[in-house]
Amino acid sequence: MSKALEHAGADVDILTQPAEMDKYSALVLPGVGNFGDCAEKCREHGFDKLTFKWISIGKPFLGICVGMQLLMEESEEAPGIPGLGIFKGKVKLFKPKDPALKVPQMGWNQVDLKSKNPIFNDIPNNSYFYFVHSYYVDPENAEIILGETDYGIKYCSFIQKDNIFATQFHPEKSQKIGLKLLENFVKIVISY
Repeated sequence: MSKALEHAGADVDILTQPAEMDKYSALVLPGVGNFGDCAEKCREHGFDKLTFKWISIGKPFLGICVGMQLLMEESEEAPGIPGLGIFKGKVKLFKPKDPALKVPQMGWNQVDLKSKNPIFNDIPNNSYFYFVHSYYVDPENAEIILGETDYGIKYCSFIQKDNIFATQFHPEKSQKIGLKLLENFVKIVISY
């Protein structure tokens, strides 16, 4: 992820513990692995408080994959372990009726944009991005859904509200179109 952001024009530091936030312009919460493990590690190292503070002061935030899922209150992947609760909603397991749709969803799929947004500048609607996930975000407030993807059901694959951007797909694995999205995020950061 850091190499893709650097390619997009960002200077990147990888934080292993919360640090002075004043020197940073944006916060990216990537996610690989289990919702419960990620939520517990965030709390153990103080990144839950850092994320709350960051979002509350209005600086740009980008969550990716599990980093998006952690914004919800809870997940079927880890019952009893709360998410960050930035948004009301739940993370649910795919249960496709079509046997051709395997779980996890792994590979290229389209994102249908619900409205225009600078993070998708010069990215055509229904562009393909790379996904690897078994769970999807189901936010209570449909107004935060910027993009949807079809995998047996239409589900939320991109959230945007104020300074918060979050994607279920992996832009860093989505070739030129993913790098363009990261470049657009860097431009948004510069404009803040």
